[in-house]
Amino acid sequence: MQPRDYVETLNLQAHPEGGWFAEHYRSPLYLEIHGFEGSRNAATSIYFLLEAGQFSALHRIKSDEIWHFYDGQTLNIIEIDPSGNLISTRLGRNLREGEQLSYTVKAGHWFGSRPAAGSEFSLVGCTVSPGFDFADFEMPDQAWFLQEFPQHQALIREMTRP
Repeated sequence: MQPRDYVETLNLQAHPEGGWFAEHYRSPLYLEIHGFEGSRNAATSIYFLLEAGQFSALHRIKSDEIWHFYDGQTLNIIEIDPSGNLISTRLGRNLREGEQLSYTVKAGHWFGSRPAAGSEFSLVGCTVSPGFDFADFEMPDQAWFLQEFPQHQALIREMTRP
């Protein structure tokens, strides 16, 4: 299948971070969790598609996010941890080359993603627990990132929006 097929078949919509998504699961179980204002669903899950040239802008959430590779080619997940360290993970099928089928971005890490060089598209799933809520989402502009993490200037210019 091609990206357009997935967009149509899975009813994907434009995502605020970039790319395409559709939520396909939201737990009916609600939890009260220390550090979160109000209750949250126990878990949520989306399909997420990025095509060559697209990227998911750097952002962070208060929950862990588990990424699962489904189809296409390698996806790079880029993180900046709370100490400012850069972490890069390759999500894909080529396990012998160090790619991973799934990966967890820890709560509080800044992160974004983009198809690796030569990839036409990447279709992945993202499971968030406690469940995703836009109240727990932060996506500052490029100027904020450049001031906060000047050591990652080139990456920030590629992975943020003005």
